[in-house]
Amino acid sequence: MIPLYKNSTPAAGTARLRADFPKGAHVIYLDNAATTLKKPDGVARAVADAIGSFGGPGRGSHAAAFAASMAVFEARSGVAGLLGAQDASRVSFTMNATMALNIALAGLLPDGGCAVTTAASHNSVLRPLFRARDLRGVQVEVARILPDGSLDWESYERTLEGGANLVAATHASNVTGDVYDVARMAAMAHDAGALFVLDAAQTAGAMPVDMAALGVDVLCFTGHKSLYGPQGTGGLIVREGLEVAPLLEGGSGVHSFDERQPSFMPEALEAGTENAHGLAGLAAGVEYMAQKTPAAIAAQVAGLVERFEHGLASVPGIVVYGGHASFGRSGIVAFNIGDADSGEVSARLDADFGICTRPGAHCAPLMHKALGTAEQGVVRASFSSFNTQAEVDAALEAVESIAHRAS
Repeated sequence: MIPLYKNSTPAAGTARLRADFPKGAHVIYLDNAATTLKKPDGVARAVADAIGSFGGPGRGSHAAAFAASMAVFEARSGVAGLLGAQDASRVSFTMNATMALNIALAGLLPDGGCAVTTAASHNSVLRPLFRARDLRGVQVEVARILPDGSLDWESYERTLEGGANLVAATHASNVTGDVYDVARMAAMAHDAGALFVLDAAQTAGAMPVDMAALGVDVLCFTGHKSLYGPQGTGGLIVREGLEVAPLLEGGSGVHSFDERQPSFMPEALEAGTENAHGLAGLAAGVEYMAQKTPAAIAAQVAGLVERFEHGLASVPGIVVYGGHASFGRSGIVAFNIGDADSGEVSARLDADFGICTRPGAHCAPLMHKALGTAEQGVVRASFSSFNTQAEVDAALEAVESIAHRAS
């Protein structure tokens, strides 16, 4: 039997569309690791204002173009300050972290080179690397993740023994939320002569991130998760002195008579018109983050995670995955109820209790193989600063009810 979570459409009767979602339905949204639903009020306001007032950023000498350019500038400056970029011009915007990772990996890996990653990586790292393996002869080494979700440091060290061009690793697992010691990983990568590319999709905004302090060469982020921006926003930050070959070429608004894409940042990696409307929203999300501070948000979310995991421990048949990293979690708790299919459990949480979670493989196949959940998947509950203790308690009651019926 194929698990529900591996099907492309939900089984009949196990999930339903809400025409009035989210306005008319009371929901508890615990899928923030995929995208945050609740945003700061200023985000929607900024996007709405932009829709009616922005021209092309960097593509006009009139007020509408200037307004768009200023929004992009503010987003760039805000992201740089929040994530530890030494110079805001080293921030290039993309659609999301996936596009940023594709740009970084394609632009830094030589044909026939060697790349290292870990089994905790998302497909946004794995698939570009495997494509480079298949089409460009790149050797790909994968460090092992232990069954408890932690990194096997001996395995990681072995992958670097012969040298490497690049290490691409996730800051936090998008399955378990475990935060890895990337400063140590980056130092080991540099000792082996490799660049270090960080997938910060789960941590940017969810916790303090300083790319310079971590020793990161390229940091890839997305706007629609813990930065509270709109979908379609993200980017990469390239440290000073490192150049990434462009993946795309096209209009840049400057140097129009050059036959090739400008070689300077950020234009080198920003072919075409930026999503100024979305970036206006991202700037508002980053401003909220700066005011509230990532450290305060991380502490708040950690309290919710601890409350939820403590409650799950008292429910018979519940298995919780990960949670053993010394650097904590990025707001995620992954669990299963006995041998129940994760898709069925998540569908019941939605249909019967109005609780939004994400079941399945989470685009992280090697992580699930490491955890032993490749067939069952896991139910992932992920929290943001807009969740409450009351919502945690309601979710625990729902899980306990489902577990009781399953026993």
